[in-house]
Amino acid sequence: MPTTILPDWLARAAANFPDRLALVHGPARWTFAELDRRAAHLAGQLASAGLRPGDRVALLAGNGLPYAACVHALTRLRAVLVPLNLRLSAGELAWQARDAGVSLLLSDAAHAARAAEVTASLPGVPHAVLHAAAALSPPRPAGREGRGVRTPLRDEIDLDAAQAVMYTSGTTGRPKGAILTYGMHWWNATASALNLGLLPDDRWLVCLPLYHVGGLTTLIKSVIYGMPVILHDCFDPAAVNAAIRAERVTIISVVAVMLRRMLDALDAEGGDGRYPPWLRCVLLGGGPAPLPLLEDCAHRDVPVVQTYGMTESCSQAVTLAPHDALRKLGSAGRPLAPVQLRILTDDGLPAAPGEPGEISLRGPTITPGYYERPDETATAFRDGWFATGDLGHLDTDGYLYVLDRRADLIISGGENIYPAEIEAALLAHPEVAEAGVRGVSDPAWGQIPIAFVCPRAGATAATVTPTELLDFLRPRLARYKLPRVVHLVGPLPRTAAGKLLRRDLPTLLPPDATI
Repeated sequence: MPTTILPDWLARAAANFPDRLALVHGPARWTFAELDRRAAHLAGQLASAGLRPGDRVALLAGNGLPYAACVHALTRLRAVLVPLNLRLSAGELAWQARDAGVSLLLSDAAHAARAAEVTASLPGVPHAVLHAAAALSPPRPAGREGRGVRTPLRDEIDLDAAQAVMYTSGTTGRPKGAILTYGMHWWNATASALNLGLLPDDRWLVCLPLYHVGGLTTLIKSVIYGMPVILHDCFDPAAVNAAIRAERVTIISVVAVMLRRMLDALDAEGGDGRYPPWLRCVLLGGGPAPLPLLEDCAHRDVPVVQTYGMTESCSQAVTLAPHDALRKLGSAGRPLAPVQLRILTDDGLPAAPGEPGEISLRGPTITPGYYERPDETATAFRDGWFATGDLGHLDTDGYLYVLDRRADLIISGGENIYPAEIEAALLAHPEVAEAGVRGVSDPAWGQIPIAFVCPRAGATAATVTPTELLDFLRPRLARYKLPRVVHLVGPLPRTAAGKLLRRDLPTLLPPDATI
């Protein structure tokens, strides 16, 4: 198959819309021309340091303009980005950097000490700091000399080339480096625009970390679309709500727990509890959304559009069209234009409508595999289809309903129990802020479900108790789905993208507690 070459997306945006706003981060505002200039300068510094095409470059930095400039600078050099999760320990970061075979580690100033700790265990891997102006310090990191002729910068993109090696969140085991190609980004951006539309005044707010696929893909979509991104350091519900108004944000990507906190902050302001009319799309991912949250959004006219995807699918793979938001409440929608989807039963047969099975995906937005993991790549793909490990079903119209992770499925007395269903029922209680459910071994039933509940702020032992919560669940769930125990705890463990880490729920209990 012939290689497809496209003009560099940022260079083209800078040529077409030089004065259009590209990035907003706090008081700083960069146009596409400014972002292009900063990225080109940084790329020149990295080229002078001897960075070569195909080199993997780890980046340990918070959300900010230097991060964005670095992403585009590496494109000019045909180097491969390895985003590092800020929440990991130095040992975990060193393992990922070693696994990816990185030749350079870049950090921002705030994370320079942690980066130095990481490179201390990586002989031959230098460290340099990205400063606020997206300039490198030192401009030629020690250990990068003598690597041959300076790499020429390119203003073209090979869609088959790797853009990033992004490590999975590790919710079910040790992380693997999923390869993201430029073609995956291109088709994802194209498919998203076909589904959600693209308006001249669109502005996308990014409060997910840029080392997460949901943040990175939006950064790249913005230069493909010529669309401004409003970039926040982290998620703060009040700050997000204020920015939606002040910056006229039209699109935002969040997960369910974030959206719940945004609505609570909106209510705390004392207004009508609604967003301005220019907010046209709240993309909701990160797993099955609780029905009470979706119903609350429908009552407030919040334009929620559920989506389903993962690192390996370059974020969105299935997304509900805006006009279906109420008609198909609870559905993740239909596959994006270039994506194929099928549901297979445990017997490997196509599932009937309404019958649960494993979700499989195929198309140009799906990863070609895991970096240096041929065995795991082969296991993940079956006849060219990527097996996601997620369970779901299709309705008679072909709309996807995501049930849960296969690894989190609880089998009790031969019955399948989906933790997300119990969590959604718990979240319908007015005093519950967060809920998590996992299975534990039981000699009689094989497994039984137990629940971990974080009450809302201000709730007391008198207003929310395990007994009350179980009484609340009884009319809502079959008897075999009722948690055997409900633990009242603090905030639940989550990934940087807000996904619940069910395997870590027992760590919330005292060491001597009975699960």
